[in-house]
Amino acid sequence: MATIMLLLLFSTIFTAEAQQAGQPVIRPGSLLTPTGIGGTNTSWLSHSGLYAFGFYKQGNGYAVGIFIAGIPQKTVVWTANRDDPPLPADVKLNFTSDGRLILQSAQGNETRIASSTEVAVAASMLDSGNFVLNNSDNSPIWQSFNQPTDTFLPGQKLTTDQVLFSSRSATDHSTGIFRLIMQQDGWLAMYPVGTPFTLQYGYGGVGVDGEGPDVSLNFDTDGHLYLLNGIGIYIMNITSGSPTKGIIYRFTIDHDGISRHYSHNLDQNGDWKVTWSNPTDVCLQGGLCGINGFCVLNDQDASCKCLPGFKHVNEDNWALGCQKNFSSKSCESNEAVSGYTMEAEPNTIWENANYSMQISPTQEECGQACLRDCNCEAALYKDRECMKQRLPLRFGRRQQSDSTVALIKVGKSSLSTDPIVPKESNKEIRVDILIIGVLLIAFECIVLAVSGFVVYKYCVWANKNISNNEQVGLGEDVAPKSYTYAELEKVTDGFKEELGRGAFGIVYRGAIWNGEKIVAVKRLDKLLAEREREFQTEVKVIGRTHHKNLVRLLGYCHDGPNRLLVYDYMSNGSLADILFKPSKQRPSCDRRIEIARNIAKGIIYLHEECEPQIIHCDIKPHNILMDENGCAKLADFRLAKLLKPDQTKTYTDIRGTKGYVAPEWHRNLPVTIKVDVYSFGIMLLEIICCRRNTDFDLPEEEALLEEWAYHCFECGELGKLLNDEVVDKKQLEIMVKVALWCILDEPSLRPSMKKVLHLLEGTVDIPIPPSPTSFLTAL
Repeated sequence: MATIMLLLLFSTIFTAEAQQAGQPVIRPGSLLTPTGIGGTNTSWLSHSGLYAFGFYKQGNGYAVGIFIAGIPQKTVVWTANRDDPPLPADVKLNFTSDGRLILQSAQGNETRIASSTEVAVAASMLDSGNFVLNNSDNSPIWQSFNQPTDTFLPGQKLTTDQVLFSSRSATDHSTGIFRLIMQQDGWLAMYPVGTPFTLQYGYGGVGVDGEGPDVSLNFDTDGHLYLLNGIGIYIMNITSGSPTKGIIYRFTIDHDGISRHYSHNLDQNGDWKVTWSNPTDVCLQGGLCGINGFCVLNDQDASCKCLPGFKHVNEDNWALGCQKNFSSKSCESNEAVSGYTMEAEPNTIWENANYSMQISPTQEECGQACLRDCNCEAALYKDRECMKQRLPLRFGRRQQSDSTVALIKVGKSSLSTDPIVPKESNKEIRVDILIIGVLLIAFECIVLAVSGFVVYKYCVWANKNISNNEQVGLGEDVAPKSYTYAELEKVTDGFKEELGRGAFGIVYRGAIWNGEKIVAVKRLDKLLAEREREFQTEVKVIGRTHHKNLVRLLGYCHDGPNRLLVYDYMSNGSLADILFKPSKQRPSCDRRIEIARNIAKGIIYLHEECEPQIIHCDIKPHNILMDENGCAKLADFRLAKLLKPDQTKTYTDIRGTKGYVAPEWHRNLPVTIKVDVYSFGIMLLEIICCRRNTDFDLPEEEALLEEWAYHCFECGELGKLLNDEVVDKKQLEIMVKVALWCILDEPSLRPSMKKVLHLLEGTVDIPIPPSPTSFLTAL
């Protein structure tokens, strides 16, 4: 009895002290329930109401943890017993009279939430996000900050060997498949769960060599995330910090294995904003796609593919990996060799766990060596090395710049779940199918005959109408018209007025439709094989397109050695004239943004709305023409490349203009629509700065625009790019960030043009871009 009275006295003293400090005190005997039935609370709030400790919904039940309650998006930052099953609605969270914090089931079973050898006399949910149990001396005996799960909050300190584990998904906060550790060598690094802490498996590390073993990760309330060495000296700033009222921060290793620094403005109802992430390639960490699956990056979003002959275990949960879609043959079977084929998955990186390595001059020989080896289920081939593997393969990811080819032994007979049908019944079914098939074919022939007759009659009628209408010539819904050389000589008045010239030939002013429509006539100057190919490409490509941000091809001439193209006349010249000519007045920043958006819309049409897809291959200001209304239109398709319906990439000779050519052209890698994204990014920097991408008349550090732009962005001095032109700083930052994402060396990290447009329109938050060449430097 005396002991209980003494505890109550201490509790009263602590309560008074805590209340003076402004923090609500939770007394022994307090209860929480998941639904708040019976007058109980579901959580205990901090003084400001920003943080809460208690029950939150998870799966088909509940979990206990700490979450940010003061914003619309309830964000979980800590979870107790995170790998236990979801809790039922009849459970209670009890801060017992003897100072224990426990869960009590309806059957009376108890589960500890916080373990301590001392008796707790009070608890508090602090405004820092830390839940604390205190003893009678008002000293913490347990706190959530010392038991982090996947999130790090301002005020926390991650010391040597402490680990954060990712959650399983965005809604399931049990332990996931990635971890972040403050290593003894002073580096903050990440690894897939279940792997050793070695360089082969680590990814996205930050740190400074030679500073271990007492380096710590620290987080200030102003959002500053940094590393301190053992004597308290700053050795690395991970993020910058600036005191801003109403902004809260968190640092999380997310379920996809990426570490992200988030900020949220409490005065706004928006989402969390990513202010830093590591790594920027969401496929880099491996393991995201489970066994026998590999990660493919497209437009900065990850998707998971299976090896040839495999399928996803669960389409909704890629982390479960892929399973065989064929039956395996026993080594004792005659089909151990003959029952398989070797299928290739190029440009993929995997964990190398080979049991045998041999030199094979060719990929085919490596495949044959695996095919003949009963124990071999896959082989990795690179630089004449053939590394035989057993399944499963782990940590797969697509990387176009890597030449590794995964060769997979696939059974010729696939697994079938169809019921076995007796042979007699099978024959009866085939007769029925045959009869139905014959009837369908006969009906189809009748429909085709009738349709053909109707189409023929329509075409004859349409052709008569066109031939009887002299002014139709080049209506918007009619294909480009074929002209004779004499006709174009006449409409240009003997090629009298020159509009411009280039490496391809000369452009002349002309007039058609009895002088009512002004046109531009481009004449290729030499009948070379290359010129012929470019001519055919331009007619084939742009002749089938129609978009307000593409220059319209009205006609062409294929007359003997003469090759000419007839276009709509663009009265305001090219974008290069507007940006680079000193005599031209610089367009306003808003006008330049509008020009960039128009160009993006034209490229989106080529990439996503044309069939087949079209890669322009020569995006630059000289190929952007401006009509009488100042609308930007994409022109000059002589170097364009068409992708077949089943293609996403192609091999071809280098095309384009120096300064705008994507790096993959020079590395003999397959090219995709992302080469246009790169060129657009370079051009966007030119649009922003109204200068050429290379200008050696400027100081050395400013000569290369892409390097100068990243330097100014990194230093927070974007005004230098515009010589202190007065512009909207937010709009300027958006344009520069978009451009820097577009010109990354790794194609898969570049956004699609559709996403570029969304970013330029300000509808999507833009993460901090890495250095344009940092991805390849890190490999």
